[in-house]
Amino acid sequence: MHQLILYWFNLVRDWGYPGIVLLMAMESSIFPIPSEVVIPPAAFWAVQGKMSYWGVIAAGTLGSYLGSAITYWISAWLGRIVIVKWGRFFFISEAKLERAEHFVHRYEAGGIFFARLLPVIRHLISIPAGIVRMPFGLFSAMTIVGSFIWCWTLAFFGARVANKNPELINDPDAMVHAIKHDSLPIVVFVVLFCGLYILAMRLTKPKETPAG
Repeated sequence: MHQLILYWFNLVRDWGYPGIVLLMAMESSIFPIPSEVVIPPAAFWAVQGKMSYWGVIAAGTLGSYLGSAITYWISAWLGRIVIVKWGRFFFISEAKLERAEHFVHRYEAGGIFFARLLPVIRHLISIPAGIVRMPFGLFSAMTIVGSFIWCWTLAFFGARVANKNPELINDPDAMVHAIKHDSLPIVVFVVLFCGLYILAMRLTKPKETPAG
């Protein structure tokens, strides 16, 4: 894992914005590239004047959207049966897919938005959205807004850690650990806010009237 993190760091450093777009597009698909090893080091280099801070956020948002959109359309094209059959090779079980489909059906736009802010599930939410043929315009809007907020959050904490510990740019593992430690309150806040949203949706759900 250390070698992979080092490779991703170097790719961002050597390729600049195209590297950010590429890695974030992969991160928003089925490839397990954590965004914490893409945006924060780019923010480090932005603090040093090698990149633009807002350029890093824009590139990250664009990459996230491209990866999500491609995954959406591939999922819509392949259909549920094919994804269930081959998804196990990408750690996508039928049970997980069913839960994700239910989540998209139940929470729609808000579900997509919050999913983009939650680690782990953010890179899989496009699959059920494509399968259920969620309106692509609405999916795109929620994906872009959620991705922008996520990239801004990572860039903010990346720049903050860079200002406090500039030597961490030479120790990728330590930098990722520092970013996760500093951004933990934000992640907890998002999870709590998402929980409140789900609770509110459940409480305000119209009661089903018995048939007949």
